[in-house]
Amino acid sequence: MREWQWRGFKVVQSIVERLPRAWAYALAVFAARFAWWFSPLARPRLEYNLKVACPDASPVEIRRLSWLNFRNHAKAYADLMMLPRTRVVEMRPLMHVEGWEHLEQARAIGKGVMVVSCHMGSYEVTAAIWSSTLAPVTFFAEELEPRPLFEWYRDTRARLGISVLALDLAGLRKVTHALRDNELVITAIDRDITGTGRVMPFFGRPAPIPTGPTALALRMGTPLLPVCVYRLPDDSYKVEGMPLIIAQRSGDDDADELRVTQQLLRQIEEFIRRHPEQWHVPHRIWEGGP
Repeated sequence: MREWQWRGFKVVQSIVERLPRAWAYALAVFAARFAWWFSPLARPRLEYNLKVACPDASPVEIRRLSWLNFRNHAKAYADLMMLPRTRVVEMRPLMHVEGWEHLEQARAIGKGVMVVSCHMGSYEVTAAIWSSTLAPVTFFAEELEPRPLFEWYRDTRARLGISVLALDLAGLRKVTHALRDNELVITAIDRDITGTGRVMPFFGRPAPIPTGPTALALRMGTPLLPVCVYRLPDDSYKVEGMPLIIAQRSGDDDADELRVTQQLLRQIEEFIRRHPEQWHVPHRIWEGGP
């Protein structure tokens, strides 16, 4: 993103945060239509990924899913833009939770919670509510360019009690401290942002997958909690927690890391199969993609 694009983002964001929620969503959907029609790479890459995840879907269905995907993602961006003026107390009634007992079980262990998911839903809303009601929340996040954009993301989330850490050694050290303080750390494993992932089957095709969450869990005894966040038709949010995955060590750390990550990945695949219209990854995941 160039400097002029950053300035444009701030202008739009300053408008969106002042709009009623319904109007902000209407503006977001209008922008999504243009992005869906004219994106040179995002849409082809997304549709390629959807074809891999939904091999039985027809071209017409893939096209429909990609449009709904852009639409849902635009609403998630609107949620983010509205955060500076949003009060957590106003967001709580919008979140419906299933599987809350798994999160309580994880916190009772006392070694932090590694919440593992994919690029789906408005995680800022969920994280803000968790941070205000349960424990501090930490996000692993890609460091965006230009720097002012990343700082805006970081500062906006910080106001809601969410720490944002870059995917580097310094961020890893801070995550270790957060887990020792029994905090929640949220990360996604459906895209290898740093280029350090291990190749393993993802929807039956080899793809590089991040193994950092599993490595931490094995080293610290932190429970892994697969979570799916998605938007409901009335624009409220559904959070589904799955049974905990406890990373047991066998003496072969390399094999353990691969085994537990693949166990997590099977759950992520199930999330995506159930809600492909909300899995927004317009990036190259598999060889042969655009």
